[in-house]
Amino acid sequence: MLTQRSVVVQSKSSASLLPCPSRLLSARDASSSGRIVTPLQQVPSVLVAPGRPLIGLQAAGRPLGPPSALPPSSSTAVDVMPLFSLSEGLETPIQLMYLLALLGFLSVGAFLVVRQVLIRRELDEAAKGLGERIRTGEASCEDYFELGVILTRKKLFTQATKNLEKAKKVWDGEETELAQVHNALGYCYINMDRTDLAAAEYKRAVTLQPGYVTAWNNLGDAYEKMKQWRWVVHCSPLQVGTCRDDAWIRE
Repeated sequence: MLTQRSVVVQSKSSASLLPCPSRLLSARDASSSGRIVTPLQQVPSVLVAPGRPLIGLQAAGRPLGPPSALPPSSSTAVDVMPLFSLSEGLETPIQLMYLLALLGFLSVGAFLVVRQVLIRRELDEAAKGLGERIRTGEASCEDYFELGVILTRKKLFTQATKNLEKAKKVWDGEETELAQVHNALGYCYINMDRTDLAAAEYKRAVTLQPGYVTAWNNLGDAYEKMKQWRWVVHCSPLQVGTCRDDAWIRE
């Protein structure tokens, strides 16, 4: 009996001294790969603290590798996607702004064209009516003046001058109102490059109506165009109202 028990004990102790086949295999694999296996590396992952597997492995002498970087395509997509979404959001408001600006320019252009057409039509109708009255001999001095002004606005200065000269000859109204006829004649002459005649008409206008600021300014422009600088000073708005006392205006 003692012999059998000693044999059993010896067999158990010898069995505990024998290495486990799985441990031998792992050691062989480690030795074949040139890696030193430590006892702690053989600890199953179950024995590592839950939620902290990296700490256990680092404590076991296993170095942590660098964090895995995203592929270049993924990082580019991450960088470009916010910009693309931002530009996608701004595209519609910018297009609307351009569209509204274009519509605004087109509306203003159409308004100006229609306005010019309507004004020209009104001028044509008024000139036609005044022309019929002049042909029938029923026209007055004011009709000649109005027709001359209409032709001036249509830039028909030669015909306008004829009607304004006729209005000046047959004028039967107040002399202060005749100043407007002289001013209109001066405007026609200066656009026909007859500056001397224009200056004479403007002088006549400010003589008849000393407070006629428009005629004063036109007279100054005429003298400036003729380079008669000493007379330009007298055409300043500060001199308005004193022209009848100036000898130069009666020259």
